[in-house]
Amino acid sequence: MATQFNETKISVIEGIYAQQKSHYLAIGKTTASERIQKLTRLRDTIFTFRKELQDAMWKDYRKPAAEVDLTEIYPVLQEIKFASKHLKRWMKPKRVARPITMIGSSSWIQYEPKGMSLIIAPWNYPMQLLFAPLVSAIAAGNTVILKPSEFTSHTVAILKSIVSETFEEKEIAVVEGGVEVSTALLNLKFNHIFFTGAPDIGKIVMAAASKHLASVTLELGGKSPTIIDQTANIKAIVPRIAWAKFVNAGQICIAPDYAIIHESKKEEFIQSMGQQITKHYGEDIMKSSDYLRIISSKHFLRLKGYLENSLEQGGKIAYGGTLYEPENYIEPTLVENVPLDSDLMKYEVFGPIFPVITYKDRKEVVDLINSKEKPLALYIYSQNKKNIKYFIENTSAGGTCINMSAVHVGNPNLPFGGINNSGIGKSRGHYGFLEFTNERSVLHQKLPSAIEFMAPPYTKLKQRLVDITLKYF
Repeated sequence: MATQFNETKISVIEGIYAQQKSHYLAIGKTTASERIQKLTRLRDTIFTFRKELQDAMWKDYRKPAAEVDLTEIYPVLQEIKFASKHLKRWMKPKRVARPITMIGSSSWIQYEPKGMSLIIAPWNYPMQLLFAPLVSAIAAGNTVILKPSEFTSHTVAILKSIVSETFEEKEIAVVEGGVEVSTALLNLKFNHIFFTGAPDIGKIVMAAASKHLASVTLELGGKSPTIIDQTANIKAIVPRIAWAKFVNAGQICIAPDYAIIHESKKEEFIQSMGQQITKHYGEDIMKSSDYLRIISSKHFLRLKGYLENSLEQGGKIAYGGTLYEPENYIEPTLVENVPLDSDLMKYEVFGPIFPVITYKDRKEVVDLINSKEKPLALYIYSQNKKNIKYFIENTSAGGTCINMSAVHVGNPNLPFGGINNSGIGKSRGHYGFLEFTNERSVLHQKLPSAIEFMAPPYTKLKQRLVDITLKYF
């Protein structure tokens, strides 16, 4: 598990902030080629530290090397590749049309960096969720202070080395610490704050940003439902759901949070899930080198409490249920007959416990989903086009996968983000670039303006021109 983190002194943070404040205008004037060179340097440094990253994440919470490569390093490299390929086009001013009443003028959108940025990342994907928005911030021409989670200290040490070997502190810097450091950062006047984490903390970040009228991107979470209707092919879909739910031991914001399954499919689903979990992690899951641990004792006890509360209210373990506190180990667990007012159904699980709810009529599904906050993701497993359409049109979510789970975040052409309680703003690819960019409107008047002919005094002729404008233009 993670060791004690090194907390950055407030005076050091203030010094870094002062450096970036004096330098952000110069960074904002960099060309696309210069920014691409920075991204290329970052990519090369990541490759240099690949083995160190793998070792660090194993020490922090037993993350397998393959998962480090696939879920931490690869998404960041993909962001770098995508931004480098398209950045020149993204930065190019965009001409827009003008109404006939503005004849003699031209208009365009100028893309300029927001300026000084703060990125606060969580522990569950300590590299991806710190560096993916960093790529967008660099592409947009911002300075950045990075605040990773204090729970993954081994990983943070490597991330800090990557940043320090690639950038000067006056442009990009990593600071470490807990609540005190986060509070000190939020008291500073940034132009944009990008936060990934829990909704309750997101509200604190948004309140702090409001004091400076800073814009925010909030990547939050919530209870992402998985709908499985009577037409779903259980054998085909279970491997997809099992992977998405139990990768990273369920500690992922877009993990399927609970299954709401047609009653005719429940028994087959539970049996198939048990078989698939064994296929992934073996008969003795605790000995598997492919299965992670819960990040800390605090989060282990939270999950244990959720499970105990649900069992006390009538829930039943259908698979798994083994917990071992000395290692913060929780076996992949399926729970059926879960009361809707139990902790497992009130709060985001964020762990390897999977409540299974049944339904008879599809209206029950949308009523349940709509009774909760809008989720970050919604997953629909069905072969019925009418059902798929019904579930999409009668619910709201940050993103949706049909007959798949979680992979929508991997398409850089799609915006990623939540809605309301599950997030504000979008990220990844072009959408991430825009999040750190001010789309500045510019109008250039080249010929005499129609406004000049409509200014006071308002004669009868001018009133006639106003009448014509209202009616025809």
